[in-house]
Order: sequence, then C-alpha cells, then structure tokens
Amino acid sequence: MDDGVSWLYELAVKPDQLDNFRTLMVELVDSTRTEPGALGYEWSLSDDGSVAHVSERYADSAATLTHLAKFRETYGQRFHEAVEPSRLVVYGTPSEQVRDALKASSPAYMSAFAGFTR
Repeated sequence: MDDGVSWLYELAVKPDQLDNFRTLMVELVDSTRTEPGALGYEWSLSDDGSVAHVSERYADSAATLTHLAKFRETYGQRFHEAVEPSRLVVYGTPSEQVRDALKASSPAYMSAFAGFTR
C-alpha cells in the first residue's frame, strides 16, 4: 500500500442551508483543485438535498494537513453552519497529526489489507 489518506464524510444538510451549501461546495472544489497533494475530491448530494457525501483523497499526510488547515481557516465556519456531520470513515495511513486533526469528527479508521488502485 502507499502513504495516501482518503475518507468518506457523510453530512446532513440543514434544511434552510441547501443553497448556501451548494455555493460552498463549488468554492471548496475550486480551492482544493489547486492543492498539489489533492488527488481526488468529489461531492455527492441526495436527490432531496438532505444528505451529502464527500470523498477526498490525498497523496500523503502532509497534503492532508495542508488541506485541513486551509479548510478550517477559510471555510470551516460556513461549512458547520450549513451541515451536521454524520459519519467520517478514514482510509489509508494517516499520521498521528492527521488523526489528531480529525478527532473532533470521531472518525472510524479502516486499514487496507488487500486490493489495488490504478
């Protein structure tokens, strides 16, 4: 396996925040696209707009920490005004610093034991 870190984050979109959340999603995608260590960043929204999934993949823990710092500084407040986090599942080999940065979200950690990525 490699040093990559990825996760799937499930969020409940607050009923009166869907338009704000959609705007924020576009901003976050545009911003994250410029981060060299960001390998994948996809947002999905349920048909009724009440649940969102965020799939993120980073080259390593350093890239993950860079993203998390920028996210918290620039978007964190608006993000938490628009959603209620439901579940965070983290994959890969996050460093202790990444684990510490994510601990407020009470993540579940999954360890790879077989497979491949192309």
